[in-house]
Amino acid sequence: MKNELQKRISGLPVKPENLQKWILVGKIKLAAQIKAIKNISLLTDSIAACEAALLDTQDLAEELLYAESRLGSMLEKIPKQRVKQGSSKSTSLTSLPSGITKKQSHIAQELSRNEDVIAETVARARDKGEIPVRQHVLKAIQISKPKPLTPPLPKGKYDVIYADPPWKYGDEQNTDKLGGATKHYSLMSVEELCKMDVESLLPLNAVLFLWVTSPILPECFTVIEAWGFVYKASFVWDKIKHNMGHYNSVRHEFLLICTKGSFLPENKKLYDSVQSIERTKHSEKPKEFRKIIESLYPSGKKLELFARQQHKGWEAFGNEC
Repeated sequence: MKNELQKRISGLPVKPENLQKWILVGKIKLAAQIKAIKNISLLTDSIAACEAALLDTQDLAEELLYAESRLGSMLEKIPKQRVKQGSSKSTSLTSLPSGITKKQSHIAQELSRNEDVIAETVARARDKGEIPVRQHVLKAIQISKPKPLTPPLPKGKYDVIYADPPWKYGDEQNTDKLGGATKHYSLMSVEELCKMDVESLLPLNAVLFLWVTSPILPECFTVIEAWGFVYKASFVWDKIKHNMGHYNSVRHEFLLICTKGSFLPENKKLYDSVQSIERTKHSEKPKEFRKIIESLYPSGKKLELFARQQHKGWEAFGNEC
């Protein structure tokens, strides 16, 4: 059946926007068939591209899945455009055809890279006499992706916690350089971060230094509370170099200072709340901030969460350690 559907789809218009229109109208037909609505030709007669020989509801659902997969493979081949960023830098962005959103493009490309999952889901649905639903395919794709092994939290109590969580933004374009984070490491949702039993690592009095960017700022306070801390103050890291953003040219991150109980610094030196240090590798934080923390709390037992390497005087927790 799959080969027959693919042959039929191969005869569709070659432009992605035409195929997207065909898919959208096909979904109207599918919904109408499921709900047994008659006289739907008024909705679809104006689009000649939708005149396909569809046998029944199950065939239509399968055909739409493979058509969307084909759309994804076409979108993957669209050359990227160079867009100027700042005075001298540029970044690559895919110019999407008219009528296709970023979300539609992302889903279609996910399907195109996982036609084996489509085939398995369709086969299971046919065996049960059910209609293969796109949401079931997408869920199966997520389940099939390998999950990173997260090491257990260390034992003991720690006075100072330094954390740079792999924040999941929901809109994956809301990361450094338009979605760059997903290329470098696995992300964690606010719910997943809240479930970490960080509070069990704390004595009566402790301090947390937490990295966060502007898009996730409101949600981060849920994590702070779940970990047993209260927000007190912040540092601003001025990266000097700019990153692409949705509303402005982003060149800063926040390092929030939060406490459990009363835990003022041992060292009374007041560091400038704005630290201008040129950024280097993706997501890598300047070593100067670790030195500031060590200076403020020289005798405290220290733990770095989501660390990338071991540092002298610190316990480290993270997949990359």
